[in-house]
Amino acid sequence: MISSASVQQVQTGSSRPKNGDRLLFWGCFTVLVASAFGFVFRSFLMDGWGIQFGLSKTQQGEIFGVSFWPFGISIVLFSLIIDKVGYKSAMVFAFLCHCGSVLLTVLADGYWMLYYGTLLFALGNGAAEAVVNPVVASLYPKEKTKWLNILHAGWPAGMVLAGLLGIFLMHTGVKWTYMMGFILVPVLAYGVMIFNRVFPVSERVQAGISYLDMVKEVGIGGIFIIVSLCTFQIGSLLDWSLTGKIVVTLAITGAVGLVVRSWGRPMFILLLLIMILLATTELGTDSWITDLMTPEMAKVGFKGGWVLIYTSIIMAILRFYSGPFVHKLSPLGLLAVSALIAFAGLQFLSFSTGFYIILAATVYALGKTFLWGTMLGVVAEQFPKGGVLALNFTGAVGQVGVGVIGAVILGFVQDKKLDANLATYDVANQTALHSTYVTEERQSLFGAYKVLDASRLSAASPETLATIQTVRENAKKDALRTVSIFPVIMLVGYAGMILWFRSRGGYKPVLLPPVRTEA
Repeated sequence: MISSASVQQVQTGSSRPKNGDRLLFWGCFTVLVASAFGFVFRSFLMDGWGIQFGLSKTQQGEIFGVSFWPFGISIVLFSLIIDKVGYKSAMVFAFLCHCGSVLLTVLADGYWMLYYGTLLFALGNGAAEAVVNPVVASLYPKEKTKWLNILHAGWPAGMVLAGLLGIFLMHTGVKWTYMMGFILVPVLAYGVMIFNRVFPVSERVQAGISYLDMVKEVGIGGIFIIVSLCTFQIGSLLDWSLTGKIVVTLAITGAVGLVVRSWGRPMFILLLLIMILLATTELGTDSWITDLMTPEMAKVGFKGGWVLIYTSIIMAILRFYSGPFVHKLSPLGLLAVSALIAFAGLQFLSFSTGFYIILAATVYALGKTFLWGTMLGVVAEQFPKGGVLALNFTGAVGQVGVGVIGAVILGFVQDKKLDANLATYDVANQTALHSTYVTEERQSLFGAYKVLDASRLSAASPETLATIQTVRENAKKDALRTVSIFPVIMLVGYAGMILWFRSRGGYKPVLLPPVRTEA
């Protein structure tokens, strides 16, 4: 049964919900703050974990990666059943995952406990985001893009709070195990704010759109994208062959396709593909930004984490005031402009030194600020029949894509460039650093790579260590230049969609039929 209060709220789209609804929104906001705490603290601690547990850059990238792709599995599974199990059940699962992740990480004794602790946190993030995006879209059906951007201000706001707290704790010498415990503060806060609230009924359900019609909006194409990403990641963990991964992907997609019998909306499929690039541009770079910027920031007396905090402050403030930007440029126009600025920012960061890094970071922050929330807004406005599935599949593809491709490829590029650049240095300077220290070969999703031998490096002279560090810093900048290609491709996609909408009278949100009421 749908209450008259819920119907009235969806019909009016009031921008100022009352009482419990207001607390529900801020509870959803705090969920993203908690997610950011886990992300930032792991980013800050990763370098120390690498030393303590002997992790390569690619292994660190794999841990960063597992911050994302289990999110996709969790959000997809909950999106399929959330209308049946309810929003509150998903939030209880998320809460337990977040608490369990902190405990497992604190007890970690090596790579695998860090890996599984991060995996558990990502599962909780996915379950929570399966709730918060459709809840906010239902609370504000006439201003979806604006309020989804405000909701996702919780992510950079959380990064600022966690970043400042993390820097303070590290400066005072607090053990990293105690630092991880601070993640529980926003986790407990969202638990208190959300668990006694009444959640709204989704637009799709109120409009009487069937479950099958919702799945048809996503279609075989959308299902293939998310299934292939998840299968390739899980298959790599289970050591499946390439053939096995392909067979599993086609089998699952084919089975669903027999029921759905729809390829999905072409523009929605395009948006899913672009979302992989968008997520890598924002989250993939953020995963590495502290490590990438530490050498240059150290030259001017600051820690690399300040770059992440600074860009997050810009993002949090601007997302709270996203309404005028959306109104002036339209959602797709805002995405196109953001992609262009993000490209310029990443290029600028890749060669900036000294205090120019602050200027470059400002450009990068302006570019990435509106990407995620606006992308979700476009999906929610153009494909409302897709309900929670279309909206959450978009976030899932972004998270899984950056986990499988984005974060790992940034680490892989660093290892490969260090390998190649050190070999080039040897030839130019008639040294044998490469053959002496780059000896261990490993495998990743993107192929074989070589890493520095930690045991040999520990006995190297200070001069040798300084030389290798210089080569390593250049490899980090190469990684930023590599990822800057992604927003260029995004820009082309957005420009094409803008032209398509102009040929049909301009961008307009799709409105569902009037909601039905039940006594």
